[in-house]
Amino acid sequence: MLTSSNSSQKRRLRVRNRIGKRNNGQRAKISVFRSNKNISAQLIDVSGKVLHSFSSALIDKAELKNVGGIGIAKLVGSKFGKICVDNGVLEVVFDRGSYKYAGRVKAVAESCREVGLKF
Repeated sequence: MLTSSNSSQKRRLRVRNRIGKRNNGQRAKISVFRSNKNISAQLIDVSGKVLHSFSSALIDKAELKNVGGIGIAKLVGSKFGKICVDNGVLEVVFDRGSYKYAGRVKAVAESCREVGLKF
């Protein structure tokens, strides 16, 4: 029987292998991490070097007042997307890791698309 940690690790590896096969090493990757308190995104180069990152912990507390989890994820996605577009990265691959494409992860992806990133 698989424990939840083993199954999530297998899922994470399966998703990343699929991304690697489809990408052919041409585009940078956006990797999303979510915890109970924060959500963060990283722009990772083809070689594996982290170029940029942004987290909900970096947002001012006044902006987060009366905003729920999905609202915070939308803020993170839009600000992170602006950072990527300002630095000339327009085409990326979205790596959701072991998370389902729903809720906060989906909100980050959609708000990055609204800013101008192409997945």
